[in-house]
Order: sequence, then structure tokens, then C-alpha cells
Amino acid sequence: MKISSINELKKITENIREKILPGDNIFLFGEIGVGKTTFSRILINSFEKKKQLKESEVLSPTFNIIFEYDIKDFIIKHYDLYRLSNDKDIENIGLFENLDSCINIIEWPELITKKPINRIDLFFEYADDDESRLLNIKAFGRLKDCEFN
Repeated sequence: MKISSINELKKITENIREKILPGDNIFLFGEIGVGKTTFSRILINSFEKKKQLKESEVLSPTFNIIFEYDIKDFIIKHYDLYRLSNDKDIENIGLFENLDSCINIIEWPELITKKPINRIDLFFEYADDDESRLLNIKAFGRLKDCEFN
């Protein structure tokens, strides 16, 4: 699908928010600057708004590798694996520990070899006009039959 505005991305993000639960994972694929962190910020702020929490300033966790957001009943863990170099690094950060009490948003998930069952893969690409983005969504596990348009 083509995304031509931030409002279109917000609609897609709201749709995803309504369907994901603690224990689910969101893998974000795409080049630098294509919108992975923007999607993450919209999703995290949407959960905060729904729970009447103050909206966080959601930044890319490139240098920290992980930022956590307490959404009252669960935690959202926002990872950026760009600086990791192998599967051992992933094991060392405890990526899938306490999975039942959190939602993981993972930028640059290409190194993950043991993928969790319940996940959504979002593939962001630049469109020809550089103002729009193309988004392809694939869902797995309990999410596989959900519509995310």
C-alpha cells in the first residue's frame, strides 16, 4: 500500500494497535529514514493516549539499542538492532525475555534467526516521488488472519 501522509500512517498504526497484545512482536524493515521510528513513535504514543498517559518523546534507540515504555498493564520495548553484528549479540540483550508482559517493536530485525510466532513484519520502502512510502505488511501466528489496511 502507498502512504502519502502522516495521517494515513496514523490510521494504519491505529488499526495495528487495536489488534496487537502483549506477547506480540513488530518487525520493521527498510532503509534509514524510511519511517520505522516514525511508525514506532505513533504506535507508542497511541497506546499512551489510550491509557491516558503522558506521551513520550520516542527517539530511535540506535545507540541505546533499547528504550522501554510503561503502558500501565504492559511494557513496550523498542529495539534498534542496527549496531549489532551477530546472533550472539541478540541473545545477550535478552530480546525475547518476559515476552508475555511486553510488546516488542524491533527495527533492523534481519539478524534474528529464531523468529517469534506472533508477529507482524512491516516492510517500508521509498516510493518514486520521495514524499510517499510503500508499506507491505505480513502477519504470522495469531495475527495472520488480521487485516491491517
